[in-house]
Amino acid sequence: MSFFAHHGCFEEERTIGTNFLVDFVFETDTTKAEESDNINDTVNYLDVYQLIKKEMDTPSHLLEHVGKRINNAILDAYKEVKWCEVTVHKLNPPLGGQMKSVSVTLQASRS
Repeated sequence: MSFFAHHGCFEEERTIGTNFLVDFVFETDTTKAEESDNINDTVNYLDVYQLIKKEMDTPSHLLEHVGKRINNAILDAYKEVKWCEVTVHKLNPPLGGQMKSVSVTLQASRS
């Protein structure tokens, strides 16, 4: 998923914004949907995208904070999600040199 967002430790990053990529995977039982072919029997990935977009629209200083919020939002919204993993990539970070991206990967699961 690709987003333009306002995350960063520097005020300029939060003001100007930059591009981010988000990779998200989760584990859930899809047995019912496999048989029914009904979207109501599974986790709707459009809804997942909308939850992730909402978290990306909320500025944070750290990618770790954004990632934790994304994982928590999905686990809160979908009781059937057993485990999830998000990687948030900040493209072209302002580190004083040429770098494609920096990223953080966080996992979360039900207790």
